[in-house]
Amino acid sequence: MELAILKQNGEETGRTVNLSDDIFGIEPNDHAIYLDVKQYLANKRQGTHKSKERNEVAGSTKKIKKQKGTGGARAGSLKSPVFRGGGRVFGPKPRDYSFKLNKKLKQLARKSAFTYKAKDNSVLVLEDFSFEAPKTKNYIQLLAGLSLAGKKTLLLLPEVDKNVVLSSRNLPKAKVMVVNDVNTYELLNADSLVLCEGSVSKLETLLSK
Repeated sequence: MELAILKQNGEETGRTVNLSDDIFGIEPNDHAIYLDVKQYLANKRQGTHKSKERNEVAGSTKKIKKQKGTGGARAGSLKSPVFRGGGRVFGPKPRDYSFKLNKKLKQLARKSAFTYKAKDNSVLVLEDFSFEAPKTKNYIQLLAGLSLAGKKTLLLLPEVDKNVVLSSRNLPKAKVMVVNDVNTYELLNADSLVLCEGSVSKLETLLSK
């Protein structure tokens, strides 16, 4: 797949780059994508939820009424789950939701996500750039030049660029990541994928391992 390399204002530089079919032209595997996204979201869960069972609830242990003769059901404790303020039956307990996936499966999931972006014509290649200072206005102008204003975008940088990252941080729909940190969830969550020119070769190296 061959794409034109664009300038920050959206104009073509006259150069092109070839995107590998091994990454952007495979047969997508939806189940691999499902598992990878599921793992990503599960690993983000804190798992600190907790409710008290009857042995943890504070309260008197005195029998609240006599066993017989009241015309009602037998009751021995205010901590019983049938009473308001009592303990909860089989309530949530702190747990770790994370799970592991095979490295090759995660790689297949990312390649599948890249392929879907390519099929949707949602991939742009931008010449390598940097900002002199972190300014949100600069990143807004960049998106406007690429006709991506108001859209969910994911920009992949070959290396960490603090000024670019800080410039995008105040924009809720703009995400900037380094190639080495890219994941399936962020790829699918974005409407458009923007690759820096230097990111293409790094991406091929990363996903060919």
